[in-house]
Amino acid sequence: MRPLEDVRVLDLSRLVAGGMLTAVLADFGAEVVKVEQPGRGDPMRTWTHKGEPLWWKVYARNKKSVTLNLSDPRGQDLCRRLAARADILVENFVPGTLEEWHLGPEDLHAANPRLIIVRISGWGQEGPYADRPGFGTLVEAASGFASLTGFPDRPPVLPPLPLADMVAALYGVGAALMALRVRDSVGGQVLDLSLFEPLFSILGPQPAEYTRFGTVRSRIGNLSHNAAPRNTYQAKDGTWFAVSASTQSMTERLLRAIGLAALLEDARFRTNADRLRHREELDAIIAGEFAKRTTDDLMRLFTEEGVTAMPVFDISQILADPHFKERDVVVSVLDEEGGAVAMHNVIPRFSRTPGAIEHSGPTLGAHNAEIYGRLGLGEQDIRELRETGVI
Repeated sequence: MRPLEDVRVLDLSRLVAGGMLTAVLADFGAEVVKVEQPGRGDPMRTWTHKGEPLWWKVYARNKKSVTLNLSDPRGQDLCRRLAARADILVENFVPGTLEEWHLGPEDLHAANPRLIIVRISGWGQEGPYADRPGFGTLVEAASGFASLTGFPDRPPVLPPLPLADMVAALYGVGAALMALRVRDSVGGQVLDLSLFEPLFSILGPQPAEYTRFGTVRSRIGNLSHNAAPRNTYQAKDGTWFAVSASTQSMTERLLRAIGLAALLEDARFRTNADRLRHREELDAIIAGEFAKRTTDDLMRLFTEEGVTAMPVFDISQILADPHFKERDVVVSVLDEEGGAVAMHNVIPRFSRTPGAIEHSGPTLGAHNAEIYGRLGLGEQDIRELRETGVI
């Protein structure tokens, strides 16, 4: 048994935020029917590596694909009929688009008053920016994230992955399940989920700092505003280590492990406040000690002393690491088109009702017959709808 086996999700979204949100629901047993444009499919199918749509195969896992032209009145009717059988509907069109297609919340709730509608957009359903393009990159810039990322003498750094989308998706999972929990008492409702607000919410207490003290945070590379030492340091044989000594005890362990215990008696480095004021000097001293030692030497010291430091891994090192192997962090999943695809495992791990991965992202329209058959459409109906471009 999986926790969401009785939940039906109609996914009208495209690309990452909605795709990630519904992927998590599907991992835990929800039936996710992914609605895609006939002949095209989700644009994520075009994100290929050496010709393979691996983004699609990973983040559309466990889902069922149907094709449907939502701009066609017959397609809109089919969508309303599918929504009438769903518990959750997820969409990320430009605000107002569904209303133009007679698929707005009023139309959908007329068909299914208990439907939970998750509306994902870049900036929210209302406000001066509502109809602007809502790509995650723009949100990562406007949210303040990019202004904090990178080094002070270099340009702001954007994340090399769709971070705003992913953060919003995880907020969306919790929001949809909370709405599902209270549905029996309040009925269906609309969840307005922007990409901006979730990312903004994880950037720390900046509004409090600015309104109280006028503080505007700036880029400081790998350093921390809250604790020192916190940085990356390179070993003698080239490995980079990340260190986070965010408590006094962890700082003491680190300095003792690398032969710098005397610094704990130095007035510049006794307390965290002292170290923050003199962090450049401290970093230079620590970097010098790392440069004298090999990766193996440092790992032995850190393990023995319980130091909060780890090498900076790439994917090849993650896959080879015994800890991550034992925990099956990466699993091999059967692919419809043959072979298997390696991908991240289901998270979190439930002790009694764990999630599961049954298959990778399906081919376009693979489940048309199954899903439309539930609406009473026969083989001839489906053929006619396909030939006329409705599905």
